[in-house]
Amino acid sequence: MMQNHAVVVGGGLAGCEAAWQLAQSGIPVTLYEMKPKRYSPAHHQENLAELVCSNSLKASRLASAGGLLKTEMKLQGSLLVRCAEECAVPAGGALAVDRNQFSALVTEKIQNHERITVIREELTELPEQNAVIATGPLTSDALSREIEKLCGNRLSFFDAAAPVVSADSLDMRKIFMQSRYDRGDADYLNCPMNREEYETFWNALVSAEQAPLHEHDKEAFKVYEGCMPVEVLAKRGAETLRYGCLKPVGLRDPNTGKRPYAAVQLRKENREATMYNLVGFQTNLKFGEQKRVFGMIPGLEHAEFLRYGVMHRNFFLNSPELLNPDYSVRTQETLFFAGQMTGVEGYMESASSGIIAGKSLARKLQGKSAYIVPENTMTGALAAYVSRGGAAEFQPMGANMGLLPPPEEHIRGKQERYQNIAEQAVARLTEFLQSLE
Repeated sequence: MMQNHAVVVGGGLAGCEAAWQLAQSGIPVTLYEMKPKRYSPAHHQENLAELVCSNSLKASRLASAGGLLKTEMKLQGSLLVRCAEECAVPAGGALAVDRNQFSALVTEKIQNHERITVIREELTELPEQNAVIATGPLTSDALSREIEKLCGNRLSFFDAAAPVVSADSLDMRKIFMQSRYDRGDADYLNCPMNREEYETFWNALVSAEQAPLHEHDKEAFKVYEGCMPVEVLAKRGAETLRYGCLKPVGLRDPNTGKRPYAAVQLRKENREATMYNLVGFQTNLKFGEQKRVFGMIPGLEHAEFLRYGVMHRNFFLNSPELLNPDYSVRTQETLFFAGQMTGVEGYMESASSGIIAGKSLARKLQGKSAYIVPENTMTGALAAYVSRGGAAEFQPMGANMGLLPPPEEHIRGKQERYQNIAEQAVARLTEFLQSLE
């Protein structure tokens, strides 16, 4: 039998989940994290599981892709979903967290586990076996070169983060609190725009000056659709934002009694509600331009920007040519990749890949079969997509109901149909987990 010890490289969401699953399965783990000795362009805190973009983990209700995924993760013993629920902040129908409390709690759980040893240093070489590589889309240059040697191919793209503003700098006379369609509590702040305000804002946005890219990045500039900078999205047409992050559907301005022409939503960044992020406003504008243009949004005229939006280069693997559906490398089946670098997109999607990788490596070290989750579950569908790809060029994929088979019988209503799909997926996963016992 192989050496009964595992290595996890990277202390992000996927790496923490992989280490936890290995340790919970009885496998001693060494977790390597290069912070605080070295930080990527997007990371700023020493703690593990740092959230660098939004603080939302998407919808909570079962009849949604995000809610189904988190339900499945809980059934598989997820550490991060449990920590997220303990650190939740009000966000309507979504699970959002106080990011500092969340990272601190995950770090405490990992560091205090009797089978996990955390080493704070950068690895520059890949372990040959019994390892999960979860260094994320901002992997250090040295390790990236080693991954390229193994994989022979990587695809570059850019990722962007939204700005955060101070709550006490907002003009609440112009802003109203409501969740879209009044779903859940009224936890979102809404900045309504009439037609003239929207058109003025749109013209300023599309003509605003972007931060310069490094020369070696320009040719590779390829933005992933799921995290599109708002200024790039706006240039696709004057109405694009009104059907995207500024859509007014499901909102009613109490000052007018009518639906606004467009609306910018702000979401709590922490439990104390002292900070809010601009939903959907990932950006690469210069900091001065962000203050000028976003200050044109009603209620944000005097907003204090606690964090400006930033944009950084990421990469992901050509996973369909490399990985099995348990995220192991086809040519080295006790070497795994996990997280966003595999082509899953999203916080919980990344963590779910860590669950599968950790559980599967543990089983292989114990002489058992690989942990292959059924494709007709959300967790398994994501893993299948990563290992097989879609009909077109491989691109990152987040959880969505289109990954799962439709109900056997026709159900007309969308929510009823999604509820049925989700319930069937949970039943299949439960059956699968029971079969392993």
